[in-house]
Amino acid sequence: MRLGPLVQSDGVEFRLLAPDATRVELCVFLSDADREPYARVAAAQSKDGIWRAFAPGAEIGCLYAWSVDGPRTLPLARFDPARLLLDPAGWQIQRPLQDRGIPPMSRVVDPSFDWQGVVAPTIEPHRRVIYEAHVKGLTRLHPAVPQRLRGTYAGLATPAVIGHLVALGVTTVELLPVHAHLDDLFLLERGLANFWGYSTLSWFAPHPGLASRPEQAVDEFREMVRTLHAAGIEVVLDVVYNHSCEAGPDGIVHGLRGLGQWYRQDPSDPKRHQDYTGCGNTLDFRKTHVREFVLESLRHWVRLGVDGFRFDLASVHGRMDAGFDTDAPFFSELASDPELSDRLMIAEPWDATMEGYALGKYPSAWAEWNDRFRDDVRLFWKGEASARVFGMRLAGSPDLFSDRGPVASVNYVACHDGFTLRDVASYAQKHNEANGEGNRDGGDWNHSDNLGHEGETSDAAVIASRGRRVRNLLACALLARGVPMLLAGDELGRTQRGNNNAYCQDNEMSWVDWERKGAWPDPEWVGKVLRIRAQLPQAREWTWIEEPDDRSDTAAILFPSLQQAWAILANRSGSDRSIQLPDGNWRVLMETTGEDPSRRGIVRGRFTASACSLAVLERI
Repeated sequence: MRLGPLVQSDGVEFRLLAPDATRVELCVFLSDADREPYARVAAAQSKDGIWRAFAPGAEIGCLYAWSVDGPRTLPLARFDPARLLLDPAGWQIQRPLQDRGIPPMSRVVDPSFDWQGVVAPTIEPHRRVIYEAHVKGLTRLHPAVPQRLRGTYAGLATPAVIGHLVALGVTTVELLPVHAHLDDLFLLERGLANFWGYSTLSWFAPHPGLASRPEQAVDEFREMVRTLHAAGIEVVLDVVYNHSCEAGPDGIVHGLRGLGQWYRQDPSDPKRHQDYTGCGNTLDFRKTHVREFVLESLRHWVRLGVDGFRFDLASVHGRMDAGFDTDAPFFSELASDPELSDRLMIAEPWDATMEGYALGKYPSAWAEWNDRFRDDVRLFWKGEASARVFGMRLAGSPDLFSDRGPVASVNYVACHDGFTLRDVASYAQKHNEANGEGNRDGGDWNHSDNLGHEGETSDAAVIASRGRRVRNLLACALLARGVPMLLAGDELGRTQRGNNNAYCQDNEMSWVDWERKGAWPDPEWVGKVLRIRAQLPQAREWTWIEEPDDRSDTAAILFPSLQQAWAILANRSGSDRSIQLPDGNWRVLMETTGEDPSRRGIVRGRFTASACSLAVLERI
């Protein structure tokens, strides 16, 4: 099922999915300054709910919008033929998104593209290393990126950025939303913006504000994908299909609400939405046309070269009448789709409700963000989680993914939503005053620790402790069984000055500072750890070296394989601890103390684990 514009030799056919509508017109414009269309073309509806309008003579560059009418009694729908609607399947946003005096419009773009023979890399799941980044935030301050390209798709594809990712050992870039989005009015009134982009306006169009050439955003996006693929790096998009920018019943109408019923109704009041997202509305995945639209959007991005998707508030996609259902139609339809079934699918396995928390419950082919890994690892090094629970996280969380294996677990200790890794070891409390909500927004349970001083300090002892804590946390995420994920800038010691909800901070607070002095850990250290990971054999099994009890401050895990055995030894106590090693000769590959591991020589029998440190050893 193709939606949006289909360019043909004698014109363009436009397709709109609006099964609840009774009349649809295509509105064609001559200029993006026009307030009224130059021509209107009546659309005809087929049995599949798609309206088709053919514009003879239309070509690439054509500007258009939709006029849609339907029953005024349909709950939650806002039919109004006088209101011109953006095509939710349009490839390119043409009109400025925030100009509410004139209607939005889409532009027909050339669907063809020269991939120059470049094909997507094939990454073995257990070798995947994810780097979560924001297109603008990653490159806005990069001194080696040309000024005009900073903060754009083209900027991300420059040699300096690609070289950094390759040197680290990144295999997969996971980009925060690139779908065209709308800045919330309440943020604009505060002089802020929806920087993260979780307020989708169009599910087929790349956000024009992230392009150095907004009128060529689609090509610039594809050029970025091609360049990343040529460097051996996959591209995964963070996608938001759980809600739209239209908010609650009294919110703006730009697309879906003007096309009929797309959102879940409150069963106690059909005029209100069910809100499982905290954003005012929730797409209704019980409806066939909602699922068809989302699947076609995913196919569209695959055709633009995308390798996989991270689904924001993914539990919404499986919500049936009785709550989250692993066997929900969306999951089975996606798994059977020939264009999508082999793509990487990652769930943020919850929504904005407690009942929507579904970690470990997704279909077999899915990976999941493992927030239990984040919390338990932070708590262990803080001294508040048991060594047994911590060890289970290092072992790939078999308590959560016993049937699917460790590659179902995306292991992270920091992500865009929350503290940066540096701030996890620098702030005991959130500091979100800049967001204008009286520090009430953002999570209160961060499991962070300022290690003696709140915020930045010149105290050498505190700085040393923080460096050790950050290296311990990162080493866990990068070396544990599963798929590691690194937040962009954490390898450079990026700080948000204690803000754990910087979604509205399109400024230096959110942008990666590439010239930070005295950063910790540092990119070279992170790259070294990832090279160690790449050299280690796949660990199909694990066992305790010393099984911890409730009082243990150490966790020692053995990963045997046919080629070699290796081990992770962690000691959170403030003093050295002796750990009995399995039989054989052992070599220390790395320690988070920062000391040269070769000083240990060949180790036999017992290993002295340094205070507040983690070590990796291999049997030789």
